[in-house]
Amino acid sequence: MTQSKSAKLFEQALKVLPGGVSRNTIFSRPHPTYVEKGEGCYVTDIEGNTRIDFANNMASLIHGHCQPQIIAAITEQLHKGTCFTLATEAEVKYAQLLCDRVPSFDKIRFTNSGTEAVMAMLKAARAYTGKAKIAKVEGAYHGAYDYAEASQTSSPANWGDAANPKSVPVAVGTPEGALDDVVIIPYNNVKGALEILNKYKGELACVLLDPVSHRVGLVAASDEFVEAIHQWTRENEALMVFDEVITFRCAYGGAQERYSVKPDMTAIGKLIGGGFPVGALAGSNEVMKVLDPMEPKVLLPHSGTFSANPITMTAGRVAMELYDETAVKQINALCDKARLLIEAVIETVGIKACVTGSGSMLRVHLKPQPPTNYREAYLDAKEQAKLVELLDYLFDNGLMMINTCTTMFSTAIGDKEVAILVETLESGFRMLLEKHPDMAV
Repeated sequence: MTQSKSAKLFEQALKVLPGGVSRNTIFSRPHPTYVEKGEGCYVTDIEGNTRIDFANNMASLIHGHCQPQIIAAITEQLHKGTCFTLATEAEVKYAQLLCDRVPSFDKIRFTNSGTEAVMAMLKAARAYTGKAKIAKVEGAYHGAYDYAEASQTSSPANWGDAANPKSVPVAVGTPEGALDDVVIIPYNNVKGALEILNKYKGELACVLLDPVSHRVGLVAASDEFVEAIHQWTRENEALMVFDEVITFRCAYGGAQERYSVKPDMTAIGKLIGGGFPVGALAGSNEVMKVLDPMEPKVLLPHSGTFSANPITMTAGRVAMELYDETAVKQINALCDKARLLIEAVIETVGIKACVTGSGSMLRVHLKPQPPTNYREAYLDAKEQAKLVELLDYLFDNGLMMINTCTTMFSTAIGDKEVAILVETLESGFRMLLEKHPDMAV
């Protein structure tokens, strides 16, 4: 039997990369799939198989692959240089665009990833308030930072009582001191969250919220929940900070646009890089002063060798110029249509499944009712195995999804691709029902 190109490449990768990969999210058995090229909403692997890309590099490609205007702009910049120990006009132009776009953005500081942006935001909150502890929602993903990771992968074995969720580490060796400085609150539970926060009055620098947390279930934070958190932070000299690394795509001004109150700071990333590594921290003039080198005392010294490099700034600016109000409405409407069609298929097939999402994001759950928090969205081993069966089926039948069975639409996706998505999900549901009759409604 002839060995595939991917299998051969993986053998080489195992010799130089832990587990053969540089990011665990793309690992799969018996080996990862290696890409040849991408164009629009289609990706072709090195074996010659072409699939529709509904993952878009974990939500970072808002216009799909090789968008012509982005390619032209960065090609021009490449001939001028890729990075300098000098400031660039590209940085200023892009900062102006983003600050003009979002009312809560008085000032912005660029970083190289969403993780860095969240990390800088939490450190800025500490610097501004002089307090160490932060609060975050149980199960919410905020990148690879000890404090932001707490409770991210908690399970029934260690998550504690719902009224007092535990701060649980992701990585072995996480300092207990870091965990002690993270307060975990339940999602969309105003009474429960406030009872916990009130135990730490005077100690919290900020409350960190993702307004449509992917890991918590891809369900929007309620107006009541956000407003209650905001009011609590006003009364207790803390900040309310948003992680919109993923959700900035949800509306022209980010998911925060839907709320009557605004965060003091926001971390963004992914789509704002136009396909290149990026992150950014934005917020009010008062809070962002902690980063200002012109202040008598800089409370948070911050730099990064590749922060605001002109390639990323150029690609990001063009991407966001193209992602105007019309484009946002169109992509959101298409995703709304997809959710309705999938819900209809679920009812027709008669499977215990549901759909959640917001804006241009949707997630399929193999549960009869949409989850409202992390504990309801959590999958045990048997449930996870069934989800993997579905994901493998979709992949083998031409669809790339995020490994929670989540899609992140790009503007390159159209009605044709949505029809294929719905049709393939329907056949995938029928496959599951045939193998697992207990999944029938």
